[in-house]
Amino acid sequence: MIFAVEEINRNPQLLPNLTLGYALADTCLAETTTLGTALGLVTGKDPVVTSSRCGRTPEVPVIVGDARSSGSIVVARTLGGFNIPMVSYFATCACLGDHQKYPTFFRTVPSDAFQARAMAHMLRLFGWTWVGVVVGDDDYGMSGIQHLLEELQNSEVCVAFSEVIPKVNLEKSIPRIAETLRHSTAKVIITFAISTDMHVLLSEVLKQNITDKQWIATESWITANLISSTQNLASLSGTIGFALRKGNLQGLRSFLTRLQPEAFPSDPFLREFWEVTFGCSWKKDSSPSPLATPQCTGSESLDNVEGIYNDVSQLRATYSVYKAVYAIAHAIHNMLSCQPGDGPFENGGCPDVTNLQPWQILHYLRTVNFTTPVGEATHFDKNGEPPAAYDIINWQVGAHGTLEFVRVGQFDSGDGSHGEFDIDVKRVVWGGGQNEVPVSVCSMPCPPGTRKAVQKGKPICCFDCLPCAEGEISNTTGSTECQKCPDRFWSNAARTTCVPKEVEFLSFQETMGIILAALSVSGVVLTTTVLGTFFFHRDTPLVRANNAELSFLLLLSLSLCFLCALAFIGRPSLWSCMLRHTLFGISFVLCISCVLSRTVVVLVAFRASVPGSNIMRYFGPVQQRLAISLCTSVQVLICVLWLVLSPPIPSEIQGRSARIILECDVGSGAGFACVLGYIGLLAAICFLLAFLARKLPDNFNEAKFITFSMLIFCAVWITFVPAYVSSPGKYTVAVEIFAILASSYGLLLCIFAPKCYIILLRPDKNTKKKMMSKEKS
Repeated sequence: MIFAVEEINRNPQLLPNLTLGYALADTCLAETTTLGTALGLVTGKDPVVTSSRCGRTPEVPVIVGDARSSGSIVVARTLGGFNIPMVSYFATCACLGDHQKYPTFFRTVPSDAFQARAMAHMLRLFGWTWVGVVVGDDDYGMSGIQHLLEELQNSEVCVAFSEVIPKVNLEKSIPRIAETLRHSTAKVIITFAISTDMHVLLSEVLKQNITDKQWIATESWITANLISSTQNLASLSGTIGFALRKGNLQGLRSFLTRLQPEAFPSDPFLREFWEVTFGCSWKKDSSPSPLATPQCTGSESLDNVEGIYNDVSQLRATYSVYKAVYAIAHAIHNMLSCQPGDGPFENGGCPDVTNLQPWQILHYLRTVNFTTPVGEATHFDKNGEPPAAYDIINWQVGAHGTLEFVRVGQFDSGDGSHGEFDIDVKRVVWGGGQNEVPVSVCSMPCPPGTRKAVQKGKPICCFDCLPCAEGEISNTTGSTECQKCPDRFWSNAARTTCVPKEVEFLSFQETMGIILAALSVSGVVLTTTVLGTFFFHRDTPLVRANNAELSFLLLLSLSLCFLCALAFIGRPSLWSCMLRHTLFGISFVLCISCVLSRTVVVLVAFRASVPGSNIMRYFGPVQQRLAISLCTSVQVLICVLWLVLSPPIPSEIQGRSARIILECDVGSGAGFACVLGYIGLLAAICFLLAFLARKLPDNFNEAKFITFSMLIFCAVWITFVPAYVSSPGKYTVAVEIFAILASSYGLLLCIFAPKCYIILLRPDKNTKKKMMSKEKS
């Protein structure tokens, strides 16, 4: 401050013909002392140190200070009622930005609201969602963390623990806080505390050898000499934080080295600084002991002395003091430039420079806008806030094992907006000396294919990862919910992407389709073979006795039954759906009608063998053809009505599955039921008649074979109904094909196998004599 005052007084362009003076007072880091010294400065009642050019203790019209937020709040609240301005160089509490409560307060450091915004940006940038918080028990700590939590609202950052560094009873509190730090799973620790509070805590951290934490520091201690010592590197190396912008004050180093106590005989600050720097005392020590403290002479040289008091490498808070003095000087300079008639006061009046009033300086401070000798543009907004700017500082170990403050980024918010955050991650050394960004999360991010499920009773950052349900996906890390796949799409096995649903139908390319098609073709071949055998032996007694025409028609219908099974295989289309059901219904009715006719003929032939019976004339070949045609015509009529009114059509069944099932919708359930019901009715009648004829003599009786074939037929189709209903997808069609093939093979083998056996293997029984014999074979 003294350096800035003298620099201004030497500048002929700034405040010409006016000399600035000053008065100094120590706050002793206590609110009561701070307020007392402030009142002493503005009233001129207390004995304070002044510049030598002031012959008396003046009534100070403007105050530079206080460094602490708590002290500034007390002073600003008191002096605000008297319109006495104060410009703080280190009080960052956001609460001081309330112009209604503190109308005369200005500062040359950014509000903690901007620092909290920058911290929140850093946490989100590096994915630190599980953090610990340590704050000081004062306005600076409480206000700072409150603004940080406000900035973190609606984000995924959670606080693992929150500890307050008290001002009293440190012996118990500090070890407990350190234990909390040690056992917490949070790797990132955010601090909002002044350097003296942090020094106490970090000493305990160093004592307990806690080295796996990433410390986030505020401007209050990131470059504080009290903490940034080499012995703290073991625990604090890699600390990253926000520091005030550094200024390069030309001439300050030489100014410090030229200081001599004789120039300030009444300045206790300078004399104390001299004793600490050179290890001497201004008091005379008459003791002859060789351990006695040497007496200060005032001629000691500061040229070769290195210490925290004359270190000009980190001029941050010092630069803020420098800007505060220049802000006041420029406000007074603008006041001096006032022209009568154009002044801001009543009737265009200007202030009286010989009798400056605090409220006049307050007016000009609000509109001051200047550039410091360093080249930085400075002004205050309506709340007394300067443009916000921070350097992002990283603690790193230098080449000689010493601590170095490395600037790795910056945060600027000159217009009061959210600001621009810039950091060079490659240059950062992280906590514990690591070169990779530390991970500080309660739960690891959920991989694609899963979603978050918050653990009961825990913050939202603590969650389990549950796999997405079928038909849903998440293709990003950390998804909170899964998305349903669109129509005709389904999730893959990993639940990370939607893929087209597989179209499912019974095709000729798959194993099941090939087997069923082979069985169908085999049935046709076998039936054709039997037909050929009967045709080749059509003049033999066995074939003639079994009505060759009816046998040929039955074999033809069985061929159609085998062939209709092929219509059920392949991609359903409109024509294939209509063909498969109508061909199935008509061919089976034709087949059962032939069997029914054979059964009736057997019964009638037995009755006709009774003397005097003339019944056979009503069941000749013509009547049999008419009966078969009539039975088949009924099924044809049912099928025609079915096709006209509500025909079977291709349909898709999707549902909650990975497949689109292509099948033939029967259209009219009643039509399909009539087709099956009519087949069942004929089969039941045929079975009943065959069962009644089972006792006939063997040579006349093929009823037992018909009975057995109808038994198989009925068993197959009775079993078909529940199997058809319960089978999923293409297996429904497979069940229907199996029923067709099983019942067709049953009819073919049961009715024609015994006859083929006699024709091919026992021709000796294929004679008229054997056919007429009533003895059992």
